[in-house]
Amino acid sequence: MVSDRRYLNNFFYVLPAILMFAIFTIYPFIKTFQLSVYEWDGISPTMKFVGLKNYLEIFSDRLFWNSMLNAGIITLLALTFQNMLALLLAVIIDRGVKFDKFFRTVYFIPPILSGVVVGLVWKWIYDGNYGILNTILTHIGLEKYTTSWLSNPRTALVSVAVVHMWKGFGWGFVILLAGLQTIPRELYEAAAIDGADSFKQFWYVTAPLMLPIFFVVSVLTILGTMQIFDLIYSMTRGGPAGATEVPISYIYRYMANNELGYATAMAVIFGLVLFTLSILQIKISRKLRKV
Repeated sequence: MVSDRRYLNNFFYVLPAILMFAIFTIYPFIKTFQLSVYEWDGISPTMKFVGLKNYLEIFSDRLFWNSMLNAGIITLLALTFQNMLALLLAVIIDRGVKFDKFFRTVYFIPPILSGVVVGLVWKWIYDGNYGILNTILTHIGLEKYTTSWLSNPRTALVSVAVVHMWKGFGWGFVILLAGLQTIPRELYEAAAIDGADSFKQFWYVTAPLMLPIFFVVSVLTILGTMQIFDLIYSMTRGGPAGATEVPISYIYRYMANNELGYATAMAVIFGLVLFTLSILQIKISRKLRKV
């Protein structure tokens, strides 16, 4: 009887969390899947049941899968350059430099800025007629490299990726710096006594201990970059000719056109992709902990 009462008390303690999870996670997911099998404009009181028609159309929607590819390219660039820059700066600050507090503040400013504001400012920087980037290139004798960065399909995606990496590296920097400061200094002193230079200390001491943290930063980078929207919308609206279209902006385009059934079907598929990435992250993270 006492154990039953204790079990009941414990249940009431977690009941608010269960209700919140059900209301804000389970119900929206069920509702989204329900809408995905209908044809609905979001306004009409009646909805037309179409079954799996929306999903079948998505698999032949070249523009949707092209948006997935664009998001993948930006993610790959972010994993390669954004996280490497964050790690490099974190190591430099951790080793001790003058005005380190100033640099910590400066590096963390871009992530806390509004994505829309950042996008508009960089849109002006990239402008082909009066943008500061082309002006600088012209003044240093590299006028042949000037172009309309956001209007040129060959440069638009990379230009947006650069802005995303500039805005996002600060998060990784803070997390990696916190991880570096948990490494005992004695390990570096022992390595130095054994004759290890700075590179060997990083390779044999820092890298192995930082691998799990770097992996977490990489996962956050993947999930965050795959859901990029504000920069795309404020800088290019997915153009030119879909060169910078990403899944969220493509889904938003259909929602704005009152094609909610098709939009929610794409959202379900995109959500499953992110869910799969999360599961892979959990499995790889568990393997790293065992190493």
